[in-house]
Amino acid sequence: MASSYLASRLVLNPKLNPIPSSTRRLRPKHAAPSLLRCSAAPFISSSSSAVFKSTADPTPTTALSDDPSSRLQRLTSEFRSLPEPIDRVKRLLSYASGLPLFPIADRINSNRVMGCTAQVWLSASMDALGRMRFAADSDSEITRGYCACLMAILDGALPNEVLAMRTDDLADLNVVGLDGRARSRVNTWHNVLVSMQKKTRALLSAREGRLPVEPFPSLFIGSDGIHAKGSYAEAQAKFLSPDELKIKELVNILTEKKIGVVAHFYMDPEVQGILTAAQKQWPHINISDSLVMADIAVKMAEAGCQYIAVLGVDFMSENVRAILDQAGFEKVSKKVLSIINLTQVEVYRMSSEQIGCSLADAAASPMYVHFLETASKSAPSLHVIYINTSLETKAYGHEMVPTITCTSSNAFAQVPNLNIWYGPDSYMGANITELFNQMAGMTDEEIAEIHPEHNRNTIKSLLHQLHYYQDGKCIVHDMFGHEVVEKINELYSDAFLTAHLEVPGEMFSLAMEAKRRGMGIVGSTQNILDFITQRVQDACDSNRDNHLQFVLGTESGMVTAIVAAVRRLLNSGESSSKSSKTTVEIVFPVSSDSMIRTSSNDCHGLSSVSSDDIAKLAFIPGVATGEGCSIHGGCASCPYMKVYFSLNAMEPL
Repeated sequence: MASSYLASRLVLNPKLNPIPSSTRRLRPKHAAPSLLRCSAAPFISSSSSAVFKSTADPTPTTALSDDPSSRLQRLTSEFRSLPEPIDRVKRLLSYASGLPLFPIADRINSNRVMGCTAQVWLSASMDALGRMRFAADSDSEITRGYCACLMAILDGALPNEVLAMRTDDLADLNVVGLDGRARSRVNTWHNVLVSMQKKTRALLSAREGRLPVEPFPSLFIGSDGIHAKGSYAEAQAKFLSPDELKIKELVNILTEKKIGVVAHFYMDPEVQGILTAAQKQWPHINISDSLVMADIAVKMAEAGCQYIAVLGVDFMSENVRAILDQAGFEKVSKKVLSIINLTQVEVYRMSSEQIGCSLADAAASPMYVHFLETASKSAPSLHVIYINTSLETKAYGHEMVPTITCTSSNAFAQVPNLNIWYGPDSYMGANITELFNQMAGMTDEEIAEIHPEHNRNTIKSLLHQLHYYQDGKCIVHDMFGHEVVEKINELYSDAFLTAHLEVPGEMFSLAMEAKRRGMGIVGSTQNILDFITQRVQDACDSNRDNHLQFVLGTESGMVTAIVAAVRRLLNSGESSSKSSKTTVEIVFPVSSDSMIRTSSNDCHGLSSVSSDDIAKLAFIPGVATGEGCSIHGGCASCPYMKVYFSLNAMEPL
């Protein structure tokens, strides 16, 4: 197959005017697939035109003697020499006209570059000398120009040279003088490069004889149903179509007793599956993040619910109770539960036993008290405490230092002229600090888009006043460490990447890089759900065949809400566009750790489970029930959130 390809040399001349449209090579609608390839030739200023030159030599020496960094430098200089954006656009269009046609047979989803506004296709191979050979095309002429430039830089390069190129190198090109409002055009550079590097890694691994890396388990969602890949995903999928008798039984109980249910996204998928189906018959069921749960409970009480069942850990139940009290729905005595009216609502938690949380435990430790004592001696100070803590801890903190509560949706709020002490989540504190460091390098205009009351000077001053607790971690998000990040880089670098603010810094940086090129989100569980649904909606609206791949960088219980939202979009899209097809893949990262430790004596990390730990667990996560670890390794599943749920076993708060 390789012998049938002809090499072509891209000659880019900064002194030349763009080729007039009348002289561009025509691209017939039904042209036969071209076998031309584009090799990475240096920019030759003595050429008389900016064209692709054919040659019978698949590895021209002039191309191989020039390294990609030199080609990139000359390309950057070329476009910088064009002062007007319109001239840069014309130059891109001239290069687009010379890009060889892409074989029609290769225009398949596996060669599509995700994240680009236009359709972009990319294929890669490695020649006999171990150099990378790329071919690319797009249905957008400007995007074809981008591809032509990238071909000129990296086609014919060694694998390590391709992998050494960074998206930041391309960010400096500013090829068409685009501002922040046209970020999608800049993203094309980045997303095509990332796809080139992913294909390079795979070809290099095969050439070196390494065994293929086993992918993470995943769920495929399409108009034809749900398909699971891997035992963990199969267990998750099993609960997405619950038993109709269980649904009817639950609805009857909730309706008869006027019970509203607020559940967290991380709850057991079997419970979430039943609740999601029951929502269609009983409206007072809601699955959301911790910020929304209490507000929804108030609305349920206003609608006449006399009981609120909270499916989550203790700090969530406490928060619901406190917000209901604040809204005027005071709790009644346990002895007079039969005397209930619209101003008296009873809140029930999942178990009579304590349902803790590693972050809540961290904030109740003597080390956190010492952290607050230090803050109290550094007036003026403000203690910003994460919602994942008990009311007792919040109240105690407020006695020592003025305290406000934040969630992962609003942890970025900035208060000037104060020493800010954030806790107990160490990863989130470090990630917020890193975010402010990045903002300090932005322009005042860019910062104003994020927070209109700040600029570079105020952000820099804030960095010196921001302190965070160093010994508090979510045991689930702690799993997204180096091992998981390496595998994401290897197999999913071109996928949409989601990450909760509680993940370690390496995962945070990876997701932030993806976010900058329109391929990621860092935020709360609700932010993640909104990001995925918006991308799926965009794909459905595009009226094209699409395959979207999302890496779920948070607790795997999120998949129930994600699948429900995606299925609604795909089903509604079928009626408006039967000719196009969108499939969505949700990937579950796993680690080699087999189980999360939940002992109160060791709640800050991952390790093997002891017999004492097992004895303390009311529910052991495992693949048979769709939770915790599977044969693929330890999945992101919180054992605290998986306490067995029964309406008969719930305890009033």
